[in-house]
Amino acid sequence: MSMRNVGGVISAQYNGLNYPVTTVEYLVVAGGGGGGYSMGGGGGAGGLLTATGYAVTIGSAITITVGAGGAASSTYTSSYGLNGSNSVFGNITAVGGGGVGNGGLSGGSGGGGQGIGASNAGGAGISGQGNSGSLGGGGTGSTYAAGGGGGAGSAAPTVTAGSGLSGVGGTGVVSSITGSPIQYAGGGGGGSVSDAGGKVQTYGSGGGGGGGLGTNATSGLANTGGGGGGGGQTVSPSVAFTGGSGGSGIVVIRYPSYLAQAISTTGSPTTYIAGPYRVYVFYASGTITF
Repeated sequence: MSMRNVGGVISAQYNGLNYPVTTVEYLVVAGGGGGGYSMGGGGGAGGLLTATGYAVTIGSAITITVGAGGAASSTYTSSYGLNGSNSVFGNITAVGGGGVGNGGLSGGSGGGGQGIGASNAGGAGISGQGNSGSLGGGGTGSTYAAGGGGGAGSAAPTVTAGSGLSGVGGTGVVSSITGSPIQYAGGGGGGSVSDAGGKVQTYGSGGGGGGGLGTNATSGLANTGGGGGGGGQTVSPSVAFTGGSGGSGIVVIRYPSYLAQAISTTGSPTTYIAGPYRVYVFYASGTITF
């Protein structure tokens, strides 16, 4: 065995080959939930899990699944905003964000409650992955207020019932695992009523979609796990608008760059060196073998 100094770090070499990888750091973000229709609640962010020290087995493929965002709601009676799909890295599973029915649906982070009606509860998040969406409803006609979706960093803030001002999505979580600080898994903003002096509430920073103000909502950003925004509504004339779909998830792996490269990958991950780390970014499902 020989030793060498790489960037101030001593690495071991065997027969001229880099020392094998035994543990890696990971970020796993699930797909965000879809937003609701017409004063709809914002979709919840996809669940987010990150840690160091994940043990790998040399020569054994690790399966990676990148979850899709949940479809947006386009009617009251069918296809409510759907939950996002799970993202998986080996035995680590981040749960898809909650969509929106009347109340918010539970998920990695919960969806926001629908604005139309007396009291529509926000969906629950999963501890360690995300947070809850906010309550929607209260008031009548043009003063309904939809709830925001929860984010990985915080629950959606409380909505003032009957205000006509929809809820803000919960904030995401900043990770620098790719080599740059990026915020993931923000909740979607709830939809608002344009005729009531309502305004589009800001979405949760971290890729969540904005709620509509008498317009269709925006979708969560791809590969952030952001929740989709809730659709808006006009009163005179009465026109309802669709929610936004949830953003797809992402899986990122990194480890010290002086260690061996992966033997093989599928799914076409992006790989590069960032500072002292070798990084693999999966935007689609695949495998990695060390």
